[in-house]
Amino acid sequence: MLTHAAAVGIARISDRASGLFTMLPAAHAPLSACIIAFNEADRIAACLASLAFCDEIVVVDSRSTDTTRAIAAAHGARVIERDWSGYRAQKQFALEACTHDWVLCLDADEVVGASLRKEIEGLRACAFDDGVAGYSMPRCTEYFGRMIRRGAWYPDRKLRLVDRRRARWGGREIHEKLIADGPVRRLAGELEHYSYRDLADQLARLERYAELMARALHAEGRRARWWNLWVNPAWRGFRDLVLKRGILDGWRGFAIATIEMNYVRQKFLKLWLLDRGLPINARDRLPPGTPR
Repeated sequence: MLTHAAAVGIARISDRASGLFTMLPAAHAPLSACIIAFNEADRIAACLASLAFCDEIVVVDSRSTDTTRAIAAAHGARVIERDWSGYRAQKQFALEACTHDWVLCLDADEVVGASLRKEIEGLRACAFDDGVAGYSMPRCTEYFGRMIRRGAWYPDRKLRLVDRRRARWGGREIHEKLIADGPVRRLAGELEHYSYRDLADQLARLERYAELMARALHAEGRRARWWNLWVNPAWRGFRDLVLKRGILDGWRGFAIATIEMNYVRQKFLKLWLLDRGLPINARDRLPPGTPR
């Protein structure tokens, strides 16, 4: 049998140990990350490396013909092959494929910056906030060797860290966005965006985006007017260069504004043609019912 003194000593040790354990931080909340990809072998490694702190990485690949899947697997990602179903649907599938409640959604050309990672790690240590459905963050885009922090491209705040039980992908097909069913808090750390490989990539991609937007607007019943071809691009240039101070980015600011103005003009020109039943590419000349 224990003496009274021994019993008191054990009780004191037990109390101290209990107090010590309550002071220790709780295990961090599990976190998934998801990415959609197609032929991203030249840049997905940087994205995956920046997500090394996550407990799970899911890559939904729309049947790449390069080594994208192999690179993702080498970084420990769970790779799912899936036919392309559109930006919004593909990202929703990736979100639902994650096993943890909190998910960080990235594109293959994005990288979690050091300060953003530190913020997210701090949130995980506190098991996030039960009253919050997601967190938004500024996105900084690289352009010809420099990060752009003015004009239309910044701060370009994005909702990317969400409780998937209270979030979904919505919006238009080309301007898809995460929608949270609850409060969203703002983070200060930046998401780094390495969007365009070169000028040809930028021009080709924006032409494709202009067509997708024109078709989306046409489906919504929007109509183009003659002045949209002139006024809207001019307003975009004035807004980006003057109101948003893109002019301070020098030739890069002028290049970005000029190309964005052309994107707006193409969008309304394509919408103008669709309004009048005219083709905007070879697929529009195919007979109805022909696979496109």
